[in-house]
Amino acid sequence: MNAALPRVCVALLMLAGCSVGPVFAPPQAEVPGAYRAGGPAAPVWPEAEWWRGFGSVELDALIAEARTNSPDILAAVARVRQAEASLRLAGASLWPTVGVSTDAQWARSSIPRRVGSQSVPSGRYAESRSYGIGPSISWEVDLWGRLAAGREAAEAAALATALDARSVALSVVSAVAGTWFQALSLQDRLDVAERNLADSQRVLAAVTARAQVGTANQLDVAQQAALVASLRARVPGLRSQLEQQLNALGVLTGRPPSAITVRPGTLSALRLPEVAPGLPAELLARRPDVAAAEADLRGANANIRAARAAFLPNVTLSGRAGFENIALATLFGPGSLFVSAVGSAAQTIFDGGARRAVLARSQAQEEELLANYRRVVIQAFTDVEDAVQAYRYSSEQEDLTREAVTTSQRAADIARAQLLAGTIDIVATLNAQTTLFTNLDALAQVRLARFQSLLALYKALGGGWSTADMAVPPA
Repeated sequence: MNAALPRVCVALLMLAGCSVGPVFAPPQAEVPGAYRAGGPAAPVWPEAEWWRGFGSVELDALIAEARTNSPDILAAVARVRQAEASLRLAGASLWPTVGVSTDAQWARSSIPRRVGSQSVPSGRYAESRSYGIGPSISWEVDLWGRLAAGREAAEAAALATALDARSVALSVVSAVAGTWFQALSLQDRLDVAERNLADSQRVLAAVTARAQVGTANQLDVAQQAALVASLRARVPGLRSQLEQQLNALGVLTGRPPSAITVRPGTLSALRLPEVAPGLPAELLARRPDVAAAEADLRGANANIRAARAAFLPNVTLSGRAGFENIALATLFGPGSLFVSAVGSAAQTIFDGGARRAVLARSQAQEEELLANYRRVVIQAFTDVEDAVQAYRYSSEQEDLTREAVTTSQRAADIARAQLLAGTIDIVATLNAQTTLFTNLDALAQVRLARFQSLLALYKALGGGWSTADMAVPPA
């Protein structure tokens, strides 16, 4: 073996992993000093299992089932495993390839004899045999950091995939909670419709009785009957919407609709847990989509380094050792031992511009991902602003609607009593009943809007997580 080869190997090992590309720097984002929507500067971050703050045992059970059986979550987890396998594959290229080979060769050739000046077959043959066994090793020296950059790109892709899985889990949990809130609200609206229908039917019975004794006319009866029919017609639509929301829970929890047996109660029984966003600068560390966008940028930077390293020579070291002899019986004798080592370098001279195209594509992908990162950051701030504003105004609207319900309930009670006493006509009573029903139905919908805006705020803040999971916040 060439005596200079070990010194060359040592030099190559010292150079291995040198980078020829740009060093990754975390992207800079324009972060406002405070939210336009205002709010307390001290954050009230969601707990890890933030949905428990609503105080619904049924919701807790539905979310637990969704986190286990949701097809979207299961698919996201499978993608994480794929990314982890790709990372191991990329890391394997940094290590030598070691193998073992055996061979046995046999050759037979005719021994000619000379007749005069010519060679003719003699009928005799010569045979040769050789046997060999031994390990072999081949290693591409990562002289310019191309393989290390490929592994870094795979590592960034695995992190981004894991963060995307957290985003999927957060979306599924939020969808379960939102669907459950809608089911509760629809049940509240259905209760309001049925209660108002029952009240209107009692008034209709009273007006009909008065018409029979001549203290009311048939127009009064017809007008009240029309209101009863209108209220009755609302009930099937609300029931249909309620069943559709329950069916949607089956998709989210990975079960057929027939397996959803939980029935909603009332949205009024739930709590509204406190949450506050704090300062915008603290948001970026909590949002999994922002962290995933940064991981994508890190991977794009590594791809650029790998593309630049492809312009430089590839250096490969290979070696083989073992035993080789012409006789199998003496194969492992001292004289049959052999060792060989080879170093080679290969440089592509012309490839039709393929490497330049790969580099240009990698650089353009980085520009695209940088623009995407900025979009995700802006969207994160916008989501929080929208949720805070929506929660504030829906809370104010609920308070005002509740006052309107109280006033319209008092007016409806007075109108009903005066109608039965015969001091007012049916028109005033109908107006009071319609106003009450409208306000009660509006209160149920405004209450839902308040819960949905709080849910949106939880999602905008990246869900709940603990300090032990800061790298990859859970849903």
